[in-house]
Amino acid sequence: MKARFLFTLTAIVLFATELVMAQPGLPAAPSQAPIDGGLGLLAAAGGAYAIKKLRDKKNH
Repeated sequence: MKARFLFTLTAIVLFATELVMAQPGLPAAPSQAPIDGGLGLLAAAGGAYAIKKLRDKKNH
């Protein structure tokens, strides 16, 4: 009887530690930031500036 009690107690302790030390699940996906028209305008302005610089460099 004592051996059965010790076996049961050991099994409970081992399984309880597995549950307590378990890692949480994966976090939810982060909410994505919308890319507004402002970023597109900034990219277009940068492209226009780069073309202007290349043309100015070619003329000199």
